Amino acid sequence: MLNNKIVLVTGGTGSWGHEVVRQILEKFPDVKQIRIYSRGEHKQVDMRQLYAGDARLKFIVGDVRDKPVLEFAMSGADFVFHLAALKHVPVCEDNSWESVLTNVIGTQNVIECAIRCEVATVVDISTDKAVDPFNIYGITKACGEKLMINSNYNYPRNTKTKFVCIRGGNVLGTNGSVIPLFKKQILEKNEITVTDPKMTRYLMSTRQAVSLIFTAVENAVGGELFVMRMPATTVEIMAKAMIEMFGNKETKIKIIGVRPGEKMHEVLVSKNESATSHQFSDDYFLVRPQIVDKKLQQKYDKLPKMQHPEFTSQNAKQLSQAELVALLKKEKWLFN
Repeated sequence: MLNNKIVLVTGGTGSWGHEVVRQILEKFPDVKQIRIYSRGEHKQVDMRQLYAGDARLKFIVGDVRDKPVLEFAMSGADFVFHLAALKHVPVCEDNSWESVLTNVIGTQNVIECAIRCEVATVVDISTDKAVDPFNIYGITKACGEKLMINSNYNYPRNTKTKFVCIRGGNVLGTNGSVIPLFKKQILEKNEITVTDPKMTRYLMSTRQAVSLIFTAVENAVGGELFVMRMPATTVEIMAKAMIEMFGNKETKIKIIGVRPGEKMHEVLVSKNESATSHQFSDDYFLVRPQIVDKKLQQKYDKLPKMQHPEFTSQNAKQLSQAELVALLKKEKWLFN
C-alpha cells in the first residue's frame, strides 16, 4: 500500500508519530519517503539521531498553522497521516484559542493543501473526546472530524483526495498519559493521585492502535469514520495495577476529584451516530456520514448494524487488573 509512495506525517515526532513511522518502515520497507513534519526542533533532532542514516526519512520543521510551509512539505505526497494537535485537556482549557488554531484551522489547512497537492488519501487521527464533547479539546477535535469527513463532499467532485477519520481512545505511553504519570508518582512519592476511582477509560497499546490505522487506510473509500473497538478499565484498576508493578504495601492512593473538562466515562460512538454505524470487524466500528453516498452504500450496506445504542467505556470489554498488568508488561518503554 505504501511501498514506492511518499508519506507525510504531521506531528510526526510525537508518541503516535514515532510509532506510525516505525510501523511504516517495518511493514512497507520500500516506502519511497516519509516526511516528518512537526514544530519541535529538539524532538526532530532526537528522532533524526534515532534513524541516523536512513535515507527514507526527511525531517521538516513546520506548524500546521503555517499553510505555505505545510503545502511545501506536502508537495508530491501520496498519503498524509494527520496527527498534529494540542491534546491535553487541561492545557487546551487554559489555552482555548490556541487549541482552535491548531486543531481546527490547522486541520482545514491540511485539507486545502492536500487538495492542491492532489494527495491520494488523508487520514485524520481523532479521539473519544470528540464524541459528545465536554471540553475545548473535544470540541475542536469534533470540528476537525466534521471538516475532514465533509471535505469528501464540500469541494468539486473531481477532487482526487480521499478523506478518512480514525477515532480511538487512550493509548499507553503517549505523552502526558496516566500510566507514565502513575509510575513517576510511585517512584518519587510512593503515592498516586486519582481523580475518581470509578472513572472509566479506554486503553490500548500504541503498537496495537497504530497497526489498526493501516487496516482502515487499506479499506477506505473516503468519507468513513473508523472507530477502534478498544477495551476499557477503571482508574482504580489502573492505579492498583501500577502499584502491583512498581509500588509496595505503603503506596497510597489519594483522591483529588474530577478536573475541569473531564468526563466520568468516555464515548467512542454516540447515540446519534449508532443509527449509521456498522460492525466493520472485531477491531472496528464504522460510522457512515449522514450524507447519502452511493460508494459507501455499495461497500457497507451488507455489514451488520452496531448492536449497542452507544459504545462507551462502560459497555466496552473491561480489562481486569491481571489483564492490565499482562498488557503493561509488554510495554518495554515502561521499564526504561
